[in-house]
This record gives sequence, C-alpha cells and structure tokens, in this order.
Amino acid sequence: MKITDIFKKKSSSDVAKDRLKLVLVSDRASCSPELMQRIRSDIIEVLSKYAEIDMDGIDINFTQMDTEDNATGTVPALYANIPIKNMNHNVK
Repeated sequence: MKITDIFKKKSSSDVAKDRLKLVLVSDRASCSPELMQRIRSDIIEVLSKYAEIDMDGIDINFTQMDTEDNATGTVPALYANIPIKNMNHNVK
C-alpha cells in the first residue's frame, strides 16, 4: 500500500457502489458487513507484508459453491482477486 492510497478520494458513487457490493455479498454469505470488512482488511494486511498490492484492482467476495457430493447443497466460498505489483523479496 502506498501512502498516497490513504489520501486518494473516491467519488461518492464509487463509495456507494462499494457499500452496496459489501451488503449484497455479506447477505449471500450470511455474515455481517463488518465481518466482511475485517476479513478483507486482514487479508490485505498479511499480503502487504510480502507483496506490493494494486489496491484499485482488489476484488474479495464470498460466493456460494456447490458441494462435491451435492448432498448438502451449497457452501460459502471465498473468492479473492488481488493484483500484485511487485514481490517483497527481503521479508524476514
């Protein structure tokens, strides 16, 4: 994460779209938007230790996925598309 990302201002329509996506995804996964945001933040924090991430391209969602045996129907699944700009090779 770059320091400039902190101060980058999103348009109100972008913020509204992000909130709507979060509400829809959290409803599908049967968890609160707050929990979804904490999971997203934790994933980004951990990956940022090892790689420079393209913050604008991140897409993290919960979806429903059919089980292999189809006996139990569907289960929640995490989908994450996180573009990596550069790997940090000097991590201890």
